[in-house]
Amino acid sequence: MKYAIYGAGSLGTVLGAFMTRNGVDVELVNRNKAHIEALRAHGAQITGTMSFTVPVKAVYPEEMKGPYDVVFLMTKQLHNREVVEFLKPMLSDEGVIVTLQNGIPEPGISEIVGPERTIGCVVEWGATLSAPGVCTLTSDPSSLSFHMGGMDGIPSDTLKKVKELLEKMCPVDIEDNIMGVRWSKLLINATFSGLGTVIGGTFGDVAAGKLSKKTAVRCIKECIDVGRAAGVTFAPVQGKNIEKLFYYKNGFKRKISEILVPIAMKKHRLIEPSMLQDLKKGKPCEIDAINGVVCEWGRKTGVPTPYNDRIVETVKKEQAGELPISADNIRLFKDI
Repeated sequence: MKYAIYGAGSLGTVLGAFMTRNGVDVELVNRNKAHIEALRAHGAQITGTMSFTVPVKAVYPEEMKGPYDVVFLMTKQLHNREVVEFLKPMLSDEGVIVTLQNGIPEPGISEIVGPERTIGCVVEWGATLSAPGVCTLTSDPSSLSFHMGGMDGIPSDTLKKVKELLEKMCPVDIEDNIMGVRWSKLLINATFSGLGTVIGGTFGDVAAGKLSKKTAVRCIKECIDVGRAAGVTFAPVQGKNIEKLFYYKNGFKRKISEILVPIAMKKHRLIEPSMLQDLKKGKPCEIDAINGVVCEWGRKTGVPTPYNDRIVETVKKEQAGELPISADNIRLFKDI
């Protein structure tokens, strides 16, 4: 069996390090020369809430030689069609692509390789690429988990095999309602990654600020309203019912939701949004694949999305250099 992690940046390197340390022969694939050469020279160095170093097999995309039985896809969605078209001929006869990307990427991937070759997986933890070859795990070790599910036609044995591979790192739940899981994660990313990028801070910074906390619960409600209108049944996140905790219809319940935000984010407070990491490096971020998806579905279902619209607008201004990345940007939401 042959495995690869395509787009082994912060999250992919951490996953590859765990898998390698626990006996899986997996290739870590990336175009970043400094990162690949550091991995080759010094191994994958994991710091933060856990600390270890392990030699890994690091390769450039042009060095890949199939057929691969499982490719874990961890790139940004900006070039998904091009990337998936590149990977398709490298899959074995029963090979699958497991997408661990943000947003809702499964439909687009399945259009290219087929639903019977597409597995979705939601990552419930965060990491930062601190330096070439060095990744900082920012989530509490007790909170690490994956939630995965296949598109139509995925054999149960294939799901079981992928589950076993991911369990080399942390617990994995197989979900019948993978789109519900996706929307629950999209809600978290749209709120905390989106607002974290707006203010230039971590998930914890969003949960701690008085105005950002108020804005967060309004963004959560907006995401739930859109998802419900789209026919989504939101799945629990690490055993917690997001709708029950954060949805409100009156001011009292909204205040309770605001109180719960920092408690819910306690184990993930150190996560720095990947979109913010991209902007700091002068790279385009995937705001359209996160908050933009909520806005798109809002338009389709007739549900207003003023908070997500403003997040998209603000982040794009930051990306274009028209607005500094600053905690003061949360004031741009006061008029909504």
